[in-house]
Amino acid sequence: PDKAARARLIDGLALFGIGYSWGGFESLVIPFDPATVRDFGGLPPGAGVRLSIGLEDPEDLIADLARGFAAMAAA
Repeated sequence: PDKAARARLIDGLALFGIGYSWGGFESLVIPFDPATVRDFGGLPPGAGVRLSIGLEDPEDLIADLARGFAAMAAA
């Protein structure tokens, strides 16, 4: 994955808001550069996402992630 694929993934999510979690109850996603954290086994710079899972129904979140991954793969 690259930055464009990451953007398609995030844009394909409907239940995940974009932002940092400060202990709230909603599910959030934020892009990050894995190189700034540690070595993630060859992930290219700018390809990481961080998920904060909230209190939404797990099946709804799984379905939303599936839509996001489908959007990412649909290049």
